[in-house]
Amino acid sequence: MLQLKLIREEKKRINAGLRKRNWTAAQIRVIDQIIQTDDARRATQKELDDSLAEGNKLAKQIGALMGQGKKDEADALKTQVAQLKVGSKLLEDKMESLKFQLDEMLYTVPNCPHKSVPKGKTPEDNKVAKDWTKPFPTLPEDAQPHWELAKKYQIFDLELGVKLTGAGFPVYRGKGARLQRALIQFFLDEAVKAGYEEILPPHLVNEDSARGTGQLPDKEGQMYHCTVDNLYLIPTAEVPVTNIVRDEILPLKELPVKMTAYTPCFRREAGSYGAHVRGLNRVHQFDKVEIVRVEHPDQSYKALQGMIRHVEGIMRKLELPYRILLLCGGDMGFASAKTYDFEVWSAAQKRWLEVSSVSCFEAFQSNRLKLRFRDENGKTELAHTLNGSAMALARIVAALLENNQTPDGIRIPKALWKYTGFKVLN
Repeated sequence: MLQLKLIREEKKRINAGLRKRNWTAAQIRVIDQIIQTDDARRATQKELDDSLAEGNKLAKQIGALMGQGKKDEADALKTQVAQLKVGSKLLEDKMESLKFQLDEMLYTVPNCPHKSVPKGKTPEDNKVAKDWTKPFPTLPEDAQPHWELAKKYQIFDLELGVKLTGAGFPVYRGKGARLQRALIQFFLDEAVKAGYEEILPPHLVNEDSARGTGQLPDKEGQMYHCTVDNLYLIPTAEVPVTNIVRDEILPLKELPVKMTAYTPCFRREAGSYGAHVRGLNRVHQFDKVEIVRVEHPDQSYKALQGMIRHVEGIMRKLELPYRILLLCGGDMGFASAKTYDFEVWSAAQKRWLEVSSVSCFEAFQSNRLKLRFRDENGKTELAHTLNGSAMALARIVAALLENNQTPDGIRIPKALWKYTGFKVLN
């Protein structure tokens, strides 16, 4: 969440950022409400401090009077102290109420976009940061979309997933399962080579973890909730991995922290109909390898560019046509200050599919996580966090199947041969 200090000192910039996210004037009024509530909290805190100080002062006077044998005067002061204690308890309760109100409002405010984020309301307003300039794959005349290829070569089975669980839960089979496993291992190996520590986290998290990275309360309706234990199935490995450093004060020498993890991801995204969501284009469970970084604030945007280069390297090794989009204010995630999306060309569907998002959150997550580092002067400061998909498998598999189909089967990119054990899926 945004820092109160930032809201108070840079209210004009915060309001401009919210307008870039297409917030209305009525919505933006929450910023004034936050400041007013904080003013009330500060005034109450001063009143409480003054009351406690007066109580301590009277307690010393009582001790002195008792020592002088002036019991009646001491008893009179004791009555005042008792009254102060009652008043202090009321002030403490008021403080708790104001703090709760303040937190609830702060949790509803998204991150302020970086100044380089373009204005816009929909994905159509995103800016192409890097476009594909080479020829797109030439497919045979009888080329098929990946959901038809899956049936032909028994790669994955959506109907079986419906039988076992429901719509949006594919079952991978045979060489399809092996391709899935190969991609996971390839992505992890690439991340480890780039200096990321491999993590194998839990696939369920508690409410504090989901709140810490911004999934709650913003995306509560998109998460699978195990109500008996109040645990959430993770929508991305970002949630458990970033929370590893929650409530930590890191020595400066430990920055940057670089972690990677493979996990299945679970999302209750609202369904729709049509070819654009068929097959693996939109599923409720998919595999993904995530990269997470904790950075010094001076280095976070340099790190963002490094993460983009990392994802680009994977795309090139997979021989897939891709482009990079800088998301506009209206299409950014709740917690992000700046996001780049990678899209891969789906030759049979003749459309771009999003396969990766790489984001810098600045101190937005760290403020929720209480994630700090100690600088060279011994002072603590909020760190910056970043994360990126490297990569999400479902749509990568869709593009690999469609772009590499031949009369003899699906050609496997050379980078995956040692992982799959086969060069053609047939």
